[in-house]
Amino acid sequence: MNTAKLSSIIKTVAPIMLGTAVYAFGLLYFIIPNQLMEGGVTGITILLNYGFDIPVFLTTLLLNLPLFLLGWKELGGRQIIYTGVGIGSLSFFLWVFERIIALGWVEPFQTEHDFILASLYAGVTLGLGLGLVFRFGGTTGGVDIVARICGRRFGWSMGQVILVIDVVIIGSSLLYIPREKILYTLVAVFISSRVIDFIQEGAYAAKAFTIISDFGQEIAELITRDLERGVTLIPSIGAYSKQAKHTVYCVVSRQEIRRLSQLVKSVDPRAFVIISDVHDVQGEGFREI
Repeated sequence: MNTAKLSSIIKTVAPIMLGTAVYAFGLLYFIIPNQLMEGGVTGITILLNYGFDIPVFLTTLLLNLPLFLLGWKELGGRQIIYTGVGIGSLSFFLWVFERIIALGWVEPFQTEHDFILASLYAGVTLGLGLGLVFRFGGTTGGVDIVARICGRRFGWSMGQVILVIDVVIIGSSLLYIPREKILYTLVAVFISSRVIDFIQEGAYAAKAFTIISDFGQEIAELITRDLERGVTLIPSIGAYSKQAKHTVYCVVSRQEIRRLSQLVKSVDPRAFVIISDVHDVQGEGFREI
């Protein structure tokens, strides 16, 4: 294996392992001490821990192993390898943090009243961990594998499969924990999903301007000179007027939105302007590729 390929693998595997470490910490520091829940296979491991005091790292490994082997047979490919990395490292870090907490080196965040704070921090921590894992092409196994297989075999939506399984698992937790804890769990799940989206889409967000005007060339020159931003001119024809014109496309930072709008208005007050959200912008003037 050459150095470049090894470096590429390390740059992918290391963030996945870091993500599982953060996720494992969130489970053992916020979720379990406050008797909250999670969905998927992790939810089953938490239920087994609440009901029978079985270590979470052990059930995580035992439940995910057959699913991983099934996924290897049905799906194959590089992603299933990174899923294996996610499963193995998650089980490892769960074991590490369980030992650290058992030795008294870290005191879990446990509260009897302020569960909203626990659920908020749990959501942020779990979302950050899973976001890193997903961003670099890995998963933590479990229902992700089941959902992919169901999607391939039966054409079912992955989101629907995951939702049904999560509802069943979280609903089953009513046997062990109070209803209000389920509601706090839903807060944590919502926050986690938003953080995952944030990590997935990239921390740097910008705005894309699509400008349709009879003065496209003049607007492009003004943007290039005053904002020093790159501009793309797209030849276009008005469907109603049948007139040829240029559509201007430009991506700017959020701080430049007002300035660009003013520039366009100064050239053509009747210009048709579409402003869209864009995420994870890479290239000159933005984040390096």
